[in-house]
Amino acid sequence: MTDHKLGTREEWLAARRELLVAEKEHTRRGDELARRRRELPWVRVDKDYAFDAEDGRKTLADLFDGRSQLLVYHFMFGPEFAAGCPSCSSIGDGFNGFHVHLANRADARLVCVSRAPLQKLHAYRRRMGWTFPWVSSLASDFNYDFAASFTPAQLREGGEYNFATFGDRTPLFEPDSGFLAETAASAGADLSEFLQEMPGMSAFALSDGAVYHTYSAYARGLDGLWGAYQWLDRAPLGRAGDDHVWLRHDEYEGVTA
Repeated sequence: MTDHKLGTREEWLAARRELLVAEKEHTRRGDELARRRRELPWVRVDKDYAFDAEDGRKTLADLFDGRSQLLVYHFMFGPEFAAGCPSCSSIGDGFNGFHVHLANRADARLVCVSRAPLQKLHAYRRRMGWTFPWVSSLASDFNYDFAASFTPAQLREGGEYNFATFGDRTPLFEPDSGFLAETAASAGADLSEFLQEMPGMSAFALSDGAVYHTYSAYARGLDGLWGAYQWLDRAPLGRAGDDHVWLRHDEYEGVTA
């Protein structure tokens, strides 16, 4: 017998209508936040960045591929990783495919950027069956400048992630749970290598030939981009078991979709 609160259909309907009022307010609040994101000042990007892409070396402006907007997902895949971060891989499963809609419906190109060599990134993309564009920033400071990668010195002496300074990176996680070491092992990286990468997203605009940085988000700011979380937040048990490492979609055993 479940220990959850039980009720009649009429009681459920009354509670659901009450909840709907709060959900509509949440939606309106989300619309307001989206408006405020669009009103942030644009910062011109004058630094030259180099990216390795399927068709050669590209600049940041080249990544727009004729569009006026560029959305970058900072995918955790360091040069020494054997595989992409499992959590980032779950997020990638969620947005794979709709990059086509963004490009053709909203004049926005979605691109993943990681520091791993291009050959390694594309081998992993083939394994996962993804089609979104993925480029390597190994030849530039792009990931460092947009707070998605960190040097060993920054990890020792302090840096900035999610618009706050940090010293020891581990308080961002639950160090006693083994989550961090388990996730690093899943990516085929040692802990020191794994800590040099963090997830994030950044948005850019191209206007009159100039590139502008318009927005970035990290940590829980990425929740809205993680499709699985949006479904779990509507499931009976919510995010139960969320302290476990996500598996890649080809690693589950004995489970059918």
